[in-house]
Amino acid sequence: MEHAIMVAAALIGAGLAIGLGAIGAGIGDGLVTAKFIEGLTRQPEAKGTIFTNTLISVGLIESMAIIATVVSLILLYANPLIK
Repeated sequence: MEHAIMVAAALIGAGLAIGLGAIGAGIGDGLVTAKFIEGLTRQPEAKGTIFTNTLISVGLIESMAIIATVVSLILLYANPLIK
Protein backbone atom coordinates (compact mmCIF):
# COMPACT_ATOMS: atom_id res chain seq x y z
CA MET A 1 0.00 0.00 0.00
CA GLU A 2 2.74 2.47 0.90
CA HIS A 3 4.57 1.60 -2.31
CA ALA A 4 1.49 2.48 -4.35
CA ILE A 5 1.17 5.82 -2.59
CA MET A 6 4.83 6.64 -3.26
CA VAL A 7 4.47 5.73 -6.93
CA ALA A 8 1.32 7.83 -7.25
CA ALA A 9 3.01 10.79 -5.56
CA ALA A 10 6.02 10.44 -7.88
CA LEU A 11 3.75 10.40 -10.94
CA ILE A 12 1.82 13.46 -9.78
CA GLY A 13 5.03 15.31 -8.96
CA ALA A 14 6.55 14.45 -12.33
CA GLY A 15 3.43 15.62 -14.13
CA LEU A 16 3.38 18.88 -12.22
CA ALA A 17 7.09 19.47 -12.84
CA ILE A 18 6.81 18.97 -16.59
CA GLY A 19 3.52 20.85 -16.90
CA LEU A 20 4.54 23.90 -14.91
CA GLY A 21 7.96 23.96 -16.56
CA ALA A 22 6.38 23.93 -20.01
CA ILE A 23 3.85 26.61 -19.11
CA GLY A 24 6.53 28.84 -17.62
CA ALA A 25 8.81 28.40 -20.62
CA GLY A 26 5.98 29.15 -23.02
CA ILE A 27 5.01 32.33 -21.21
CA GLY A 28 8.63 33.42 -20.91
CA ASP A 29 9.36 32.80 -24.57
CA GLY A 30 6.28 34.74 -25.57
CA LEU A 31 7.21 37.72 -23.41
CA VAL A 32 10.81 37.79 -24.67
CA THR A 33 9.70 37.54 -28.29
CA ALA A 34 7.12 40.29 -27.84
CA LYS A 35 9.73 42.60 -26.33
CA PHE A 36 12.15 41.70 -29.13
CA ILE A 37 9.63 42.74 -31.77
CA GLU A 38 8.82 45.89 -29.81
CA GLY A 39 12.50 46.81 -29.49
CA LEU A 40 13.11 46.04 -33.14
CA THR A 41 10.34 48.38 -34.26
CA ARG A 42 11.62 51.16 -32.02
CA GLN A 43 15.30 50.85 -32.98
CA PRO A 44 15.88 48.84 -36.15
CA GLU A 45 19.56 49.82 -36.24
CA ALA A 46 20.21 47.89 -32.98
CA LYS A 47 18.97 44.63 -34.48
CA GLY A 48 22.19 42.67 -33.87
CA THR A 49 22.46 43.53 -30.18
CA ILE A 50 18.78 42.97 -29.48
CA PHE A 51 18.78 39.68 -31.38
CA THR A 52 21.83 38.38 -29.49
CA ASN A 53 20.28 39.26 -26.14
CA THR A 54 17.01 37.65 -27.20
CA LEU A 55 18.72 34.39 -28.14
CA ILE A 56 20.56 34.29 -24.81
CA SER A 57 17.33 34.96 -22.92
CA VAL A 58 15.36 32.32 -24.79
CA GLY A 59 18.14 29.80 -24.20
CA LEU A 60 18.09 30.45 -20.47
CA ILE A 61 14.31 30.20 -20.37
CA GLU A 62 14.34 26.90 -22.25
CA SER A 63 16.99 25.54 -19.90
CA MET A 64 14.49 25.84 -17.06
CA ALA A 65 12.07 23.60 -18.97
CA ILE A 66 14.87 21.08 -19.53
CA ILE A 67 15.73 21.16 -15.83
CA ALA A 68 12.06 20.50 -15.00
CA THR A 69 12.14 17.50 -17.34
CA VAL A 70 15.27 16.16 -15.64
CA VAL A 71 13.65 16.58 -12.21
CA SER A 72 10.59 14.67 -13.37
CA LEU A 73 12.74 11.86 -14.79
CA ILE A 74 14.56 11.63 -11.47
CA LEU A 75 11.22 11.43 -9.69
CA LEU A 76 10.11 8.62 -11.97
CA TYR A 77 13.21 6.48 -12.42
CA ALA A 78 15.79 7.33 -9.73
CA ASN A 79 13.56 7.94 -6.74
CA PRO A 80 15.32 6.56 -3.65
CA LEU A 81 12.02 6.27 -1.77
CA ILE A 82 10.61 3.77 -4.28
CA LYS A 83 12.43 0.48 -3.93
